[in-house]
Amino acid sequence: MMSRTARYAHRIGIPPAHPRARPSFLPPSFSPRLLSPWPDLRSATSAPYRTVMSPAEWTSPLREFPASGVTLIEPSIEVEEETLPTYQPEKYYPVQQGEVLNNRYQVLAKLGYGVTSTVWLGRDLCDSKYVILKIYVTGRDKNHELEIYNHLDSVEAKHPGRGFVRKLLSHFSVEGPHGRHVCLVHEPSGMSTDAYLRKYIPGGVMTLEQMKPCIRQLLIVLDFLHSAAHIVHTDLQLKNMLLPIKDTKALSNLEEREIKAPSPRKVLKDRTIYLSTIYNAGGDGLPLLSDFGEARFGDVENNADIMPNMYRAPEVVFKESWGYKVDIWSVAMVAWDIVSSRRLFDGKNPDGIFDDRVHVAEMIALLGPPPAQFRERCKLAYVFWDEQGNWKDLAPIPDISLESLGADIKGKDKEGFFRWLRAALQWNAEDRPSATDLLFDEWLMEGLGLNRKEENAKN
Repeated sequence: MMSRTARYAHRIGIPPAHPRARPSFLPPSFSPRLLSPWPDLRSATSAPYRTVMSPAEWTSPLREFPASGVTLIEPSIEVEEETLPTYQPEKYYPVQQGEVLNNRYQVLAKLGYGVTSTVWLGRDLCDSKYVILKIYVTGRDKNHELEIYNHLDSVEAKHPGRGFVRKLLSHFSVEGPHGRHVCLVHEPSGMSTDAYLRKYIPGGVMTLEQMKPCIRQLLIVLDFLHSAAHIVHTDLQLKNMLLPIKDTKALSNLEEREIKAPSPRKVLKDRTIYLSTIYNAGGDGLPLLSDFGEARFGDVENNADIMPNMYRAPEVVFKESWGYKVDIWSVAMVAWDIVSSRRLFDGKNPDGIFDDRVHVAEMIALLGPPPAQFRERCKLAYVFWDEQGNWKDLAPIPDISLESLGADIKGKDKEGFFRWLRAALQWNAEDRPSATDLLFDEWLMEGLGLNRKEENAKN
């Protein structure tokens, strides 16, 4: 029997494959700053490609990248992962453009970096297709994100939300000079929803009507994660929602651009630090949920510090145990970010530093004071309220409301949107609706031609 969410997905036309909606966009030109030309890279580094013989099973030829005419960055300038406060060079795998990993994947261009990994565009030489390679730092042999993906693959339930999780194609390990690195192989994707809004949507925001399909799909994915896989994502935000890409022309253009004009880089004695290439591969359809590095299993007790500062749910701010409902709080934050250029919560004190006291004061302004049950349960409540539940004036409560912050939001039935937000933004996690209940809210269903009473009667 189809679940309620599956029947809804079928009725609004969500197919197993991702729907095509928007054209792809080609990446713009890039003019680096703080760079100096270098006449010949061959004299600066002698690191060869790690695979020089083409195995018989390869169906794609190796691409050769130029060794001269490459723009090099001055060694004294910190770039990319070097700028991270926790950067330790020996932890990162020293990728060389053009090398072949796992005797199968040729590295074409750097796409990004972070505290735990670097991300690269690659080509699967056996299947003749593009892939994304996420190469982790050392010390992560038991890779948490891989564990989550393996668990998701083991879930047998047929659920429409499964198809909107970014696919993990494979994984392997590579030995570096200072240890082993786990590498995840993902299907290619377009830009993040955050980048798409900033680059291609006037004002960086959508109308309420334009936002609804994205949030409906996100809630369908969450229903799969929560009810079928028992996973809490914990890091829902626009940068982790990637547009699917079907037309690989933008990727082939990027590959050819790296052949003709390779990305600038800094060549050191033991490694090369590449600048991430501009990667605006557009995308087709509604976004896929990605980045499960901070995901947690929901059937165990969780109390770790999670979520970006301004997105944290009350139970996280007050260091209490948390569960699936932190994702419901995040859905409201994501919806707000799609339709408003102003953050729902800022949380910064007059010195520009994020401050929990300011954050909680903003929550009180937008949601009203927390119920007694919340204060009585939270061990840190005494820091913010007295025994009678009075705010201790640790920070001024701003004169703001959802209505005042959302005055510039465009679209019909803003009152319905604010009511929907308040349902998700509850102090007590148990008072927040499930992903399915939030999906079937009458405001979010409006415009689909679905009769809520008839739908409920069938269930």
